[in-house]
Amino acid sequence: MNFYSLHKNAPKVSFKEAVINGIAPDGGLYFPEQIPQLPASFFDDIQDLSNLEIAYRALKPYVKEDIPEAILREILEEVLDFDFPLVPINENVSTLELFHGPTMAFKDVGARFMARSLGYFFKNSEEKVTVLVATSGDTGGAVANGFLGVAGVEVVILYPSGKVSDIQERQLTTLGQNITALQVNGTFDDCQRMVKRAFVDPGLQGKVQLTSANSINVARWLPQMLYYLFAYKHLKVKGKELVFSVPSGNFGNICAGMIAQRMGMPVRHFIASTNVNDTVPKYMQTAMYDPKPSTATISNAMDVGDPSNFIRIQHIYNDDFSQLKEHLSSYSFSDKETKEAIKILYAKAGYIADPHGAVGYLGLRKYQKKHPETYGIFLETAHPVKFMDVVSSTLNIPLSLPPQIEKIMHRKKVSIGISKYEELAKFLLK
Repeated sequence: MNFYSLHKNAPKVSFKEAVINGIAPDGGLYFPEQIPQLPASFFDDIQDLSNLEIAYRALKPYVKEDIPEAILREILEEVLDFDFPLVPINENVSTLELFHGPTMAFKDVGARFMARSLGYFFKNSEEKVTVLVATSGDTGGAVANGFLGVAGVEVVILYPSGKVSDIQERQLTTLGQNITALQVNGTFDDCQRMVKRAFVDPGLQGKVQLTSANSINVARWLPQMLYYLFAYKHLKVKGKELVFSVPSGNFGNICAGMIAQRMGMPVRHFIASTNVNDTVPKYMQTAMYDPKPSTATISNAMDVGDPSNFIRIQHIYNDDFSQLKEHLSSYSFSDKETKEAIKILYAKAGYIADPHGAVGYLGLRKYQKKHPETYGIFLETAHPVKFMDVVSSTLNIPLSLPPQIEKIMHRKKVSIGISKYEELAKFLLK
């Protein structure tokens, strides 16, 4: 399986090269040369398969030339060592909980898969690689945890000052070792622009081996398709068509779900649920893509004004807007609506949602008003304790700290402040 740049002005590369490069030399995102089809029997018998077997069969076509079968199984066994429960909310709605990993966020699977893939690629090598990543909240912690102590890999994480929660900040600034956090005076979009610029900076090329651990990297992005396959395993709904509502910021997660659909998974529709950063919802109404600076919200991991992965989604549907509308709806919601949804879920179902899951629930509820015949799954992408101030004050209840969080609360936060790209470039050259 080769991967090509969506800018179409760079050579095709293997999975290994795509992972190490992060972004193609022409600045484009990598995309698989073909989307393989899983046989109908895979979906017919999916309830008899383990999560490990599902993951192995789904990812093998993309990586088999670069990661041997035994190594791939070993990697997946380490990555998938926690649960992905599907929790019923009512007769037509469930939530898929993706926060039972080490950093209590859905990014754990992709970050750990990428870390172990890179560890395999650089095993017994004298080469070193710097993983450069921008985070709007949860990516940084997942990447930091996934790559902690991996030989030959340095990790540099950019995050917007004052725009991530205290727990999120602690998860990426308290680990030390090969992890460095850069606190950027700006927004997530500023962080993301700096990362993208570094990859095409002639002053760094040949001096620093960079790769990205954002969902722009294929090793971070593709494993997210597994969430949807696991959900389908849990719930093969008879007589009702399945829809997924995905809290969306950089749009990598929902894009991976669409890949699973293209590989043969039966699903009717996807809903991209956003906060007030509504570039995609407006595009789906007007067919005009008009990115704008991001706005800070209580669902900060979705504070993205120009989502990188949306170009991949457009490409899946051949850049045909009418095709895209058949498969995707997108709605935006305010902080006020988000808090109200947190209250509704707790009052009606006894369920405590984080702000991102609440936005996913709102998007699903809006879609199902016109499509009541569907069965909906909204993704709960982070543990509510990571947004303790918002959730506790909204519900007026205390939240206890899980062990994964409690162990970092008394560690000292260490970060380096920067304001402009030149400071990042200088740091990387050092």
